[in-house]
Amino acid sequence: MQRISIDHRVRSELRHPEKAHRPDNPVQRKPDWIRVRAPSSPVYAETRGLMRDHKLVTVCEEAACPNIGECWSQRHATMMIMGEICTRACSFCNVATGLPHALDEGEPERVADAVAKLGLRHVVVTSVDRDDLADGGAWHFARTIAAIRAASPGTTIEILTPDFLRKPGALEIVVAARPDVFNHNIETVPRLYPGIRPGARYYQSVRLLDDVKRLDPSIFTKSGMMLGLGEERMEVLQVMDDFRIADVDFLTLGQYLQPTPKHAAVARFVSPAEFDDYAAAARAKGFLQVSATPLTRSSYHADADFAALRDARERKLAAQGVRV
Repeated sequence: MQRISIDHRVRSELRHPEKAHRPDNPVQRKPDWIRVRAPSSPVYAETRGLMRDHKLVTVCEEAACPNIGECWSQRHATMMIMGEICTRACSFCNVATGLPHALDEGEPERVADAVAKLGLRHVVVTSVDRDDLADGGAWHFARTIAAIRAASPGTTIEILTPDFLRKPGALEIVVAARPDVFNHNIETVPRLYPGIRPGARYYQSVRLLDDVKRLDPSIFTKSGMMLGLGEERMEVLQVMDDFRIADVDFLTLGQYLQPTPKHAAVARFVSPAEFDDYAAAARAKGFLQVSATPLTRSSYHADADFAALRDARERKLAAQGVRV
């Protein structure tokens, strides 16, 4: 049986059966500016062992993140709750698609215990899409946030959620749990959604971010895009404008990297200079925090970025004469 996988864990089954019928898109050689070293740190092995001991899934592995060596060597792991099987089949994503298992009721406490043992100042918790659940997994997010607060009161919490499409009341449940940062990624420009993110709706995602601010303006909002999928510059700038209308605080931009030949092809590799140009444009539009580099991912350097984000808000409020 053909094996379509680039992660380092042993798998005997076809990882992406829903993509097996697609023609191959050859994986291009990466330019020097996005090469990364293979993980070798003892701390990396310790972090990996802790994830295994607690039976936790990480997006670092499931999405084949290129920064896993650096992040895990600093004990920074992004927890992926609600299993490792997604109900969506986005053409850019390396997470397996299929029918997920039932929720693990003990998972929130295991995540919290791992966060405490890692000594994290800031943790990112994401999930697969769970369109099979009536609330899209909202209560599981809320329980996980509460468990982390109880185990590590000083840890700030960032969540990266699905779009909760057609899940009325789900967003309100998650917002009521009061994460410090609410992240939901747009991923690409509206024109490319049918091929790249067919199960999602661009304006639903923008509305979700806008609704977070409507429900609780104190929560930081964050969203990101992958570049190199065929988007045009003006389209990226328009997405930035849509974000600012929704009062999104933090923008991330990174290079799309093709996981396997069955995934969407890289249209081009965006140069570091272009990322710098996009970052300057984003700052000029009023984002409190911008991370735009080829290797930027949603949770890359999330702890340092959160500290900078909080400082930026305090400076903005002070300039407006608001006491902080």
